Amino acid sequence: MLPVQHRHETWVFRGLLTIFVFFLLMPILWMLSTSFKAPEEVFLKVPTIIPEEPTLRNYMRALTETRILTYLYNGLIVSMTNAALTTVLAALAAYGFAKFRFKGRKSLMFLMISAQMFPYAVLLISLYPFMQRTGLFDTRSGLILAYLVFAMPASIYILFSYIVNLPDELIEAARMDGADEWLILRELILPLLTPGLITVFLYSFMWSWNDLLYSLTLISSETKRTVGPGLLLTFLGEMEQDWGAAMAGSVIVSLPIILAFTFLQRFFVQGLTAGAVK
Repeated sequence: MLPVQHRHETWVFRGLLTIFVFFLLMPILWMLSTSFKAPEEVFLKVPTIIPEEPTLRNYMRALTETRILTYLYNGLIVSMTNAALTTVLAALAAYGFAKFRFKGRKSLMFLMISAQMFPYAVLLISLYPFMQRTGLFDTRSGLILAYLVFAMPASIYILFSYIVNLPDELIEAARMDGADEWLILRELILPLLTPGLITVFLYSFMWSWNDLLYSLTLISSETKRTVGPGLLLTFLGEMEQDWGAAMAGSVIVSLPIILAFTFLQRFFVQGLTAGAVK
């Protein structure tokens, strides 16, 4: 039986953990609850957690009376393309930084990582005129390029943490057998990087999928909007807010990222902790 002091500490820990979980899950529960409420119940003076008369009307309106499917399509195209490009380019760069010795390697690596110190809103100040001058403004290609700029430093560092711990003797043996660098990377390095590659892919996908500032600034056409600005400009206006449909739309657009993370979370956690313990 635990001593009295240890039992008190256990109860305190459980109480704090319960409070933390409550504040963590409450917004999600409130979003789900509101998505099933009728408009008149959403604005009650005394809010209800469980809808008194649950309805699917908000989901039907979100799917049939808005362009949410177009926003989903644009978001998937932009996020998947960005994630794929980031993963490929980050793997090439990380392999070069980890296994090749060249002048200025450490300085270049430090300069690249230091880019993460700047708020991504600051990077947008220089990206916006660049997009206008090059004709990439209001295009999916321009938005993908903007996401690529921000996601690359962290992605390279994650994969660098993997590759730098691989034995150099393994690569030297492959070279002695006549394998070129592309063959070594494709057949030897990449299979060992599977958790890291999945981590980078998920990181890039989630960042671009959840982004609002970049997509709201760099995309002006309604038919090219992604999920963030699409939901904001459709359901929340200056004079009227359709919170029920907004929450229903939020649930719908959250499903792809929830499903992806549910199936791949083991690799995601493993990839983020790579390099912490050799």
